[in-house]
Amino acid sequence: MKQDQFIAHYQPLWTAFSAWLDYQQLSKKQRIKQALSEPALDFPRTYRQICHHLALAQSRMYSPLLIGQLNDLVIRGHNQLYGARLHFLHRMATFYLRDLPKLVRSCYRSLLLSGLLFFGSFFAMLVAIQVEPELIYSVISGEQVANMETMYDPARTTRFGREREADSDVFMFGFYIRNNTGIGFQVFAGGMLFGLGSLFFLLFNGLTIGAVAGHLTQLGYIETFWGFVAGHSAFELTAIVLSGVAGFQLAQALIMPGRKSRLLALRDNSQIAIQIVYGAATLFIMAAFVEAFWSSQVWIPVTVKYTIGVVLWVLVIGYFALVGRGRARAA
Repeated sequence: MKQDQFIAHYQPLWTAFSAWLDYQQLSKKQRIKQALSEPALDFPRTYRQICHHLALAQSRMYSPLLIGQLNDLVIRGHNQLYGARLHFLHRMATFYLRDLPKLVRSCYRSLLLSGLLFFGSFFAMLVAIQVEPELIYSVISGEQVANMETMYDPARTTRFGREREADSDVFMFGFYIRNNTGIGFQVFAGGMLFGLGSLFFLLFNGLTIGAVAGHLTQLGYIETFWGFVAGHSAFELTAIVLSGVAGFQLAQALIMPGRKSRLLALRDNSQIAIQIVYGAATLFIMAAFVEAFWSSQVWIPVTVKYTIGVVLWVLVIGYFALVGRGRARAA
């Protein structure tokens, strides 16, 4: 193909690509002001095509002007492609290293309420069962109690905390993610029932987990149970509390919208709630990973598990209490 034919055939594509790149450089306000809509373009596919066109132009020794034009498009496309990826990574880093802990601290009333409901019911049931062991059956069925006793029996020589010996660590990782995020979603979505759903699920999970912990402690399965939960408890229990915080943000918009309409207040508070849910989901995934690949291992000394568990609790509390404060003052 001669150069003139090459240009005539592909110039519309190059023009469309250049126009798309120009649009991406505009700010949101400029786009609205100029009433511009984004040009339709399959960016990855078009970028690959223009890279191929540049290679063809160079191999056929077309004019330096054409090669320079294509090279400029390739460079602009490269910057757009990798600049977007870097921007995404920067936003993620900013979210986790500044925005999330600051956002959680700003919702301290919901955090206090959620924490008191969950940990209050947890410790109350744990202590109550030491005094009255039969209370376990008011929360959990006899079949479930027997199953729990089997899972944490000190005589067990395989994985702790598992019902099926054949399950792989990877399978259990997926199982724990589904189970944990299911609990978190119930607590969060319950906020739409004017907070009653969040309140119920926080109390229910606190009482249930406290009953299991109290019963196994009363039986003397201390090292097997507490050694199992020590590693992932910081992530999992904090995530449940954060799900409650997000749920109460929705409830606040419905119960106390202030001067806003309930719909507007719900829209505004849901933006806060969703960000907190992102943080809770991250913690649930981290908890599932530790639970599947660390907590169930019988060869790890229990003192090591306790030590790691304490360290993780300190890190989680320190993260939400301290991270982002110095940046805020500097700003």
